[in-house]
Amino acid sequence: MMIPQLIALYLVSSLVVAILGSNRRFGFWGYLFASFLLTPIIGMLLYLATDGPMRKKTDQRGEKETAQK
Repeated sequence: MMIPQLIALYLVSSLVVAILGSNRRFGFWGYLFASFLLTPIIGMLLYLATDGPMRKKTDQRGEKETAQK
């Protein structure tokens, strides 16, 4: 039957969504669990709906802030 192929497709799709989202707000594990629990399609919609990649804080001049000792 096609059950093993469907399970493999589900797992690979979830993994792809997690890899795409590894630099985003929820990170690799967040997107992986969301894809497993909700389906990879919903995980991809969640990926598309969230903000872009996380960036380091910058000051108003566009320079990276450094911690003062």
